[in-house]
Amino acid sequence: MKIQPSSKLLMIGDSITDCGRNYDASYSEEVLGDGYVRLVSDSLESTYPELGIEIINKGVSGDTVRNLKKRWQRDVLSLSPDWLSVMIGINDVWQQINDSLPPENWVLIDEYEQTLDELVGAVAPSLKGLVLMTPYVLELDKSDDMRSKMDKYGEIVRKIAEKYDALFVNTQAVFLEFLRNSEASEISNDRVHMNAVGHQVLADAFLQAIL
Repeated sequence: MKIQPSSKLLMIGDSITDCGRNYDASYSEEVLGDGYVRLVSDSLESTYPELGIEIINKGVSGDTVRNLKKRWQRDVLSLSPDWLSVMIGINDVWQQINDSLPPENWVLIDEYEQTLDELVGAVAPSLKGLVLMTPYVLELDKSDDMRSKMDKYGEIVRKIAEKYDALFVNTQAVFLEFLRNSEASEISNDRVHMNAVGHQVLADAFLQAIL
């Protein structure tokens, strides 16, 4: 296990991380949501109870990296985590595909790279460990517009992980392996938001990286 005993692990991102967490609840399963963050917490608590690892969920549904920047001081720096996990980028790409925002409001790849680098650089010196996870779409066809863009954003995450010597979780590759034997519709209705099976796949990938 790479995470030290009594560490505070903060996990931040968008709706995949948020996954219905209760922002106002006291510490309980409700504050962790019902996705991969809770599954990671349950696994660590049951397998390594002696480590006493505290997990904090700071996912916010709909967030882009631009949104993370606005709350980075409050939700990351002020909480002084020992370990930090970041998974962001799905909405940055999705908004371009869905046309939910006018082009002038899109988070294009240069801004994504600059902002993510800036945020990671601001916290990395104070951390004992850092995990960077790629965004993903449950799509095998590399020529699909969303998949093509997502791959490029994922490469940015890889590049920044190498720069800061972070643990790198290629979630896109993990889900592509899953899709070799299963249909995306078995775990998702929209190629992004997943059921419990999909979140278990994501949690297993995270746990493999920190073990």
